[in-house]
Order: sequence, then structure tokens, then C-alpha cells
Amino acid sequence: MTLSSMTGFGRAEGHYKHYSWVWEIRSVNGKGLDVRMRIPPGLDAFDQFIKTTIKKEITRGSINVLLQLSKEETDTDVKVNEAALDKLIGVAKKASVDHDLPMPSLDSLLSIRDVVEIILTEDNENQISERNDILKKSFIEALSELKSSRQEEGLATRKMLSDVIDQVEDLLNQAEEIVNNQPSLLKEKYEEKVNALFDNKQGIDKDRLAQEIVLLATKADTKEETDRLRAHIASARTMLDAKGTIGRKMDFLTQEFNREANTLCSKSSDIALTNIGLSLKTAIDQIREQVQNVE
Repeated sequence: MTLSSMTGFGRAEGHYKHYSWVWEIRSVNGKGLDVRMRIPPGLDAFDQFIKTTIKKEITRGSINVLLQLSKEETDTDVKVNEAALDKLIGVAKKASVDHDLPMPSLDSLLSIRDVVEIILTEDNENQISERNDILKKSFIEALSELKSSRQEEGLATRKMLSDVIDQVEDLLNQAEEIVNNQPSLLKEKYEEKVNALFDNKQGIDKDRLAQEIVLLATKADTKEETDRLRAHIASARTMLDAKGTIGRKMDFLTQEFNREANTLCSKSSDIALTNIGLSLKTAIDQIREQVQNVE
């Protein structure tokens, strides 16, 4: 199972006898799995089938299921109330003779209420069962298309994440080059400040000066942060190639990335290192945005 996005769309059409339908399934990102349905009345039994089927295939996302079902009313029967029609004809003939009026047409008599009844032929239980079985198969087709859509989107997301992680590694390499030169830079800057305060160096305790420089270098040491960042990069790449869902794990890892980048910036005593730290935070934010849509 490759990396999957939570955004996707699936559609399937079908028909059975005088029924036709369209399934549409839309998916967007969500913290968990949320399934919402809009299906015609009389198909309430499909609720559990839809939820159970989706849970087997999808673990995260807000899912909206729509079923449009139509029926051609072709199977009908006509029932004529013969007794009522005979009485109407008799009344019409008498009125025609008594009042010298023309006989009403048969269409007029048949249009009178309750003379003709249109009866719709209802489906039997076997027909309904067969229709529902085909409806379910059609739903599975739409769900399969949704999964393919989410995986296709996931491939694009994986490529973007991989590129940004490469960018983070490149920035980290640059940061480590600066960090390696930081102790000597701190020593030069500290000695410059001390020289500016004293006219000569005779009153300066060299041992104390060395201790202060070591203390500053220790506080500014970022090796722990850069080592953690490198470990996070390795973890992120492992996750991208892992099977199953990784969205929540990647989201947590992004928080760890951001924590180390913040510490790196706070310890920096070099403008170049600070700028790299800020670039790292920007790249990590790009990862966070993409991860929000990963299953």
C-alpha cells in the first residue's frame, strides 16, 4: 500500500430492469474517518453496508456518499370501474333525450374520478434483492475508483514531500559547516569585546577568559540539534516508503522537526546560521501543510 492522500473522487453508474443509478463518493482530509450519506428513502439498509465497506478500505478522511436512483414507470395496469361507467352512460343517455343534448364522449366519461384507476406494478422481493445486490457491486466500483484517485494524489504528495525533505537535508549540511567553525568565531568575537573594554591585556586573567569562551561555546553548541534533525530526515524517508497509513506519524515528526529548528535559531550567534534556521522552518512548514492531507 503506497502513500495515500485523503482527497479523491469515485463515480459508478449502473442499471437493472427499469432502474438506473449513479454513485458518487467524495473524500477530503479529516482527523479520523467520518462517513456521511445521502441516499433515497427506502434504502436505509444500505447505511451499515456502506460504512462497513468503507472502513475496510479507508482509515482516514471525511467521506460523502451520494446515490441518485431513478425508476422508469413503464410497468402499469389499467382498471376500469365497469359498474360506475355503465351508470354514467345511462345517466348521459337519459339527459341527452330529456334535454335534447349531445351525448358526452367516452373520453369525458373515463376522465371522471374513480372510473379509471392506474395501477403501478410493484417489484417482488426477488427483484428488489437482485437490484440491491447490483447496487452494492456498483458502490464497490465507485469506492475502488475513489481509492485509486486518493493513491494517485498520494504519489504527487510523496514527490513533493521527498523534494522538501531533500531541501531540509541540504540546509542542514550548510548549517553543520557553519557550526563547525562557530567555536573559533565565538573566541574571536569575545576577545574583540574584551579588548574594546580594556586598554591593555595585563589585567585580564587568561584562564578566566578561556573559561568564558568555553562556556559560550557550550551554550551555542548545536550538534545535538543537528544530529536530531538528521535522524528526523532518515525517519521521514523511511515513513514515505512504509506500508500503511503514515499521516499522524508524519504530523508528529513535523512537530519534532520544528522544535529542533527553533532551538537551532535560538542558539545561533551567526547571521548565516540564523538565516538557514529560518529557511529550515519554512521548509518544515511546507512538509506540515502536505502532511495534513496524507492518510
